[in-house]
Order: sequence, then C-alpha cells, then structure tokens
Amino acid sequence: MTSTGTRPAEPAAVARPSRTSHRTLVRWGVRHGLPAAYLSRAARRGDLTGRLLRDPAQREQPYELYEQLRAIGPLAPGSLGPVTTSHAVAGEVLRSEAFGVGWDRSAAPRAIRWALEYGDELDATGVAEPPSMLVVDPPDHTRYRRLVSRAFTPRAIAAFEPMIRRTADELLDALERRADGPVDLVEGYAEQLPVLVIAELLGVPTDRREDFLRWGSAAAATLDPGLPLRRYVAAEKALRAMHAFLRGHFDRLRRDPGDDLVSRLVGLPGEEALTERELHATVMLLLGAGFETTVNLLGNAVVLLDAHRDQWNALRAAPEGWANAVEEVLRHDSPVQITGRNVRTDVEVAGQRFRAGGRVTLLLGAANRDPEVFADPARFDVTRANARDHLAFSGGIHYCLGAGLARLEGVVGLQALSERFPGLRVDGRPVRRDLQTLRGFEVLPVRLR
Repeated sequence: MTSTGTRPAEPAAVARPSRTSHRTLVRWGVRHGLPAAYLSRAARRGDLTGRLLRDPAQREQPYELYEQLRAIGPLAPGSLGPVTTSHAVAGEVLRSEAFGVGWDRSAAPRAIRWALEYGDELDATGVAEPPSMLVVDPPDHTRYRRLVSRAFTPRAIAAFEPMIRRTADELLDALERRADGPVDLVEGYAEQLPVLVIAELLGVPTDRREDFLRWGSAAAATLDPGLPLRRYVAAEKALRAMHAFLRGHFDRLRRDPGDDLVSRLVGLPGEEALTERELHATVMLLLGAGFETTVNLLGNAVVLLDAHRDQWNALRAAPEGWANAVEEVLRHDSPVQITGRNVRTDVEVAGQRFRAGGRVTLLLGAANRDPEVFADPARFDVTRANARDHLAFSGGIHYCLGAGLARLEGVVGLQALSERFPGLRVDGRPVRRDLQTLRGFEVLPVRLR
C-alpha cells in the first residue's frame, strides 16, 4: 500500500490531556452531572422517566414501570420529553426521516456550548459522541456506514461460523478443566467469545482481549446518562488507553496492512479517507458494540433457560430451534433497553405533534413486550412464532450493523454450551450490570455439571 490517504486530524482531536482534572470535571458536568441532577429532581417529583433512569431498583427489574407507562398511552409525558412503550410508535419513529440522532449544538445555551467546546478532546471521546455513527445523521452516517457495511453482509458473517464454533469449543475446553466447581460464565465464556471474534474481524491482537473488555465496558458505561464522577473518571481513563492503543494499531496497519476491516479503513484513498477523529470513532464503536450485545444476549439467555428447563431440554433435543430461541431472548430481555431520537422537522406521530428540536425516548425493552404485537408478552417462549418482530436491534438507517454477527454468535455459542454441559445450572445470585441502557449480567455464577 503506497498511501493511506488519511487526512490530517482536526486541531481539537490531537490535543493532549491537561495535567489538571479541570477539563475532565467540565466534561463530566455537562455530559453526566447536569443530566443526573435534572433526572434525580424529576424522579423525586414522581416522573416515571426520571425514576427509570435514576432508581437503582429499576435497573434490576424495569418491566413493572414499563407497564405503568404503557397504561398512560402510546406516548407518555416525561422529563426528557414524550416516552413510548408502543412497538408501533417506536418502529415509526425509528424509520422516519423526521427523527434523527444528531442535535444542533448551536441551539444549546451559551454555557453548554462553551463546556462542550472546552472539553472537546479525542482521547476522552466515547461512542456516544460525534462523529460516532451512533449519534450522527446523513450524510455523514451514510458515508461511515457504507465504508464498513461490506464486512457485515450475510455472506461475510456466514464465513465466520467455523471460526466462531472453533473459538467456542476452545473456551469450553478451558471451562471443562474448571468444571468441578462454580464458574463465572460471563468471565469464562459470554464475554470471551464475542471479543475474540471481533478482534479477528478488526485485525487486532487477541492477546489484548482483556484490555478490549475493560475498554469496551468503559465505553458502554458512557451511554448511560448521569454517571457518578468516580465512575466517569475511571471510564475516561480506559477510553484514553483505548485511543492510545488504536493510534498505535493504525500506525502498524499503515506500515503492514492485513486483510481486515481496519486495514481497509486506514488505507482509504483521497476523498474517501477518514480523518483521525473519524477513524477512532468508527473503530471504537465497532470494537465496543461488536461484543457488548452478544455478552448480554448470552448471559440473559442462560438465566432465562435455567428458569425454563423444559425449553432448555427441548432445544437440546431439537437444536434447529436455537435461532428462534435467540430471537425470543432478544425480545423478552433485550440487551439494549433504551434509545432516543431528536425531532428534525415538525411531524405528527400517534396523534401527537412533535416540534423540531424536541426529543422522544423509545423504551425498546417495553416495545418488545407490547401486547398489541406479542401475545402474553411477559411469557418466555422459544417457539414464539413472531419473536423476530422485536426491535432489539433498533430500526431504520440505524439498525444495528452487527445484528447478523450477534445472532450467529448467540446461536453457535448457546448450542455449543448446551451440548458440552447439558446439566449446566445457575448456582448463586447473578449480578446485573449497573446500567440502564444496556441490560445484562456482570457476574453469572454457574455449575457446569
């Protein structure tokens, strides 16, 4: 490769961190401190959205509160604007061009604009900040997605199946040696499988997988509004380490490119080339999102199937049912519970008028239990005929790029686990992750035999 074509980074992107914590405090204040104060105050006043996002009990079990919101109607008032539990409304918003993920910072109060500009620094940037695909609209979103979508076509994903099965078997071999006592299935299997797969896809060293897991967890935590300062500081430290690794990784691939997605991204020519900030944002999102959903999917599935042993045994007897079982897990206990959209142009949805500049919160975990779509929605049933109608992977132009990979990892990972350890049981109290946006387990103690 003669030239990478990478354009120079913007000045703000290459700024090095100050020796003081002032910038970090400003970043935390505008991104988490102010939202936490606002939502906590709303929760104390009885606002259900505030309670959902600030009450730790709701993180453990949000479904009762979802039903309270559903009883209000398809669009309930909330501290962040209207909130919906409706599958139809959520689907319409996700597909509508009248809604987007970006927002006009120029319309923010002057103090907020100053804080965002002052705190802008590439090495402290997470997946919920521009130019991450999660938070930009077309035409930028279209350009970024086009550059990476080839790696996630059905044919490309199917080619990974032998590697996923081989990786699962190797991890299960290691668990076999620990099978006489309880093990943490998250630490030993659920998080290891997808991180090894995404490392292969992105051409990053698998011996750094523990680092990737730590960095990915930090990046994921920043999706939740209102992180405590101490946790935000820890997250920012991990983000800095991740950006430092990526900078060196990109340099290595420029010198010695491989046949992987990141090598293609750093080698884009001319006008196609990504800036350094765009490159960091894109690869960080792929690396973090590439295993977060699957970690939660695998853990949630094991807990649900342990509570429904008849369905676990039925799947072992008829493994062709695993694909639909994965869809039902995604529907019943969605790894991504909440998303939001900003109103780009005036529009009417479900009889309510939305003005440009407003925001609507979509409770995907509630929409996936909408009785208008799913009969007896609180019942877990791996044979449910329309399980795949869920919105767990969002919808519209922001439909999860890695949905096919997550599904395949779920099917292969769960089938391999059930074949190797048919008597697996949860052994102790699983510990939920202390997050509201992402729903999964941090610790999952099991006995393999």
